[in-house]
Amino acid sequence: MPPPGGWKTWLLMGGRGSGKTRAGAEWIRAQVEGPSPLAGRGCHRVALVAPTLLDAREVMIEGESGVRRCSPASHRPIFSVSRRRLEWPNGAVAYVFSSEDPDSLRGPQFESAWCDEFCSWTHVERTRDMLRFSLRLGHQPRMVVTTTPRPIMPLREMLADPLTVTSRAKTADNRLLAKAFLTEIEHRYGGTFLGRQELDGELIEDPVGALWGRHQVANAFAADVPALDRIVVAVDPPASVGAGAAECGIVVAGMQMRSQCAHAWVLADRSLQGVRPEAWAQAVMKAYEDFDADQIIAEANQGGEMVRTVLGLANPDAPIKLVHASRGKHVRATPVAALYEQRRVHHAGRFTILEDQMCTFGASGFKAKNSPDRVDALVWAITALILDSKNGPRLRAL
Repeated sequence: MPPPGGWKTWLLMGGRGSGKTRAGAEWIRAQVEGPSPLAGRGCHRVALVAPTLLDAREVMIEGESGVRRCSPASHRPIFSVSRRRLEWPNGAVAYVFSSEDPDSLRGPQFESAWCDEFCSWTHVERTRDMLRFSLRLGHQPRMVVTTTPRPIMPLREMLADPLTVTSRAKTADNRLLAKAFLTEIEHRYGGTFLGRQELDGELIEDPVGALWGRHQVANAFAADVPALDRIVVAVDPPASVGAGAAECGIVVAGMQMRSQCAHAWVLADRSLQGVRPEAWAQAVMKAYEDFDADQIIAEANQGGEMVRTVLGLANPDAPIKLVHASRGKHVRATPVAALYEQRRVHHAGRFTILEDQMCTFGASGFKAKNSPDRVDALVWAITALILDSKNGPRLRAL
């Protein structure tokens, strides 16, 4: 339902299938079919703006939740394809526009507008500006914007506008959707960046300066894992134990050569928090056995040979390689982030907490006390699989 008050823009951000289109269509119906749409004029002029003209016709007008399908037979508008307009029996008219052609909004004028999938528009800012100039009729011209959010500047500006009222809806809120669909998408995407954006309707922005971006991490997902040439378990042990202790980062990753180029697959995130050394050592060995790994890579800065001893007590036969961090976390992680940029690192699953650490690591305001132990383990794993396995001459600056 539209919110009360003297708003200029009603912004409805929601997940896929949450009911955004139906809300927009019903709001347009209310404007047109009300007891007095325009006192003394007998008609109402509406703008319908979509990413493309096809989207406007197939979703906003003729779609299952579109204006025509939502209207009763006695008030159902007629759509004229050639003129790109809807005509109601009471004389109200809605004109269709595409974000691909912002200048088509020059000239016409309206009392109301419905903007669908705003964040998917081709020319967002120009189309928005041309539409604002055309909303100049009636006592209080308004528009409703229905969209799945994306971190674009025009959406941020709309949210910051004091004349904007925002409503939110999640996909799961629509219980008329198939239960099997809701169960599957929650299992596959629940808690992930893609799920939070596309299902929960959250606006998720990349912090300034972060080494990884959300879309970059999302693009790394690859469900099909090939036969791997090598698998390692990387562990970043905590310096202390207890409820407030740092996490023990445990990441499993593998490597495959593709046309003389190594690609890595992140297979699992088995990280733990607040457990004693014997517990995280057992978790490391469990991952080692579950994935039939070739080696365990363990950072020894915090515990030295104690790390090897603790792991050795859990499994004396496991091959353990201790690594020492001689450079800062950011310096070590930068080459790994570059491999993601080259799409040479893939994720075999959705690792929500790890992904969140990746997408805040290195950002302005990032605090060192929030130790990114999962990212540390990831960096050690990818470094061992790809960066340290390069053959040929090397140059080291002294």
